[in-house]
Amino acid sequence: MPQKDYIKASRPKAKAKPANKRPARRNSKAKQPAPAKPWLLLVVTFLLIGGFIYFLWFLNQQPAGTTPSAVIPAKTPVKTPPKTTKPKDELPAKPTEEPYQYIKELENKEVKVEVTEQQAGGPYQMQCGSFRVEQQAETMKAQIAFAGFASQIRRTEGANGVWYRVVLGPYTSKRQATTDRNRLRQQSINTCQIWNWS
Repeated sequence: MPQKDYIKASRPKAKAKPANKRPARRNSKAKQPAPAKPWLLLVVTFLLIGGFIYFLWFLNQQPAGTTPSAVIPAKTPVKTPPKTTKPKDELPAKPTEEPYQYIKELENKEVKVEVTEQQAGGPYQMQCGSFRVEQQAETMKAQIAFAGFASQIRRTEGANGVWYRVVLGPYTSKRQATTDRNRLRQQSINTCQIWNWS
C-alpha cells in the first residue's frame, strides 16, 4: 500500500499569479526623490565667490580716507579743495660746520664723583633655630650640614630657661650672610635670621 503524504495534503494551494502583472520592486524609481542638481550648486557657489572678489577689488580701488559716493547724502554739496602746485622736495644746503658742539666738549670732559667709604657694620651672624631640646638643635644642624654649611650650637641661659641656638657665622658683611640665607632657602630651610653680632 502506498504511503500517503498528510502534510502536503493539508497545505492550502497557492493562488495562481496573473501573467500580465509585473512583480512589484521594492526600490522603484517612482518612489525615489529626484537626484539633486549639482551644477546648480556649483553655479551659485561661483557667483558668490566672484561677487566677493569683485567687492574686495572695489574696496581696493577707493582712495584712502574717502567714502564711496553712495554713502554721501545727495543734499550736501561736496567741496573740492583748490588745487595748489606743490614745489618739489628740495634738500637743504649742507652745513659747512657741525651745528652741535657737545660732541667735541664731551671728548675731553672729566667727571668727578665723590665716593664715600662704606662703614663696616659687622660682624653679622645668622641664627636658624632656637630650641629647648638639644636633640632638635642637632637635627637642624644636620640639615644645614647637608646643605653644605658649617653651623654651631650655642647653649644660652636666660630668664626663660635654657635655649639651644643653631648659629652660622660670623660674617664680615651682611651681603655674605644674605647670600648664604638665600642658598639655605633653596634647600627648604626658611627659619634663618641675620643679626648684628656685637
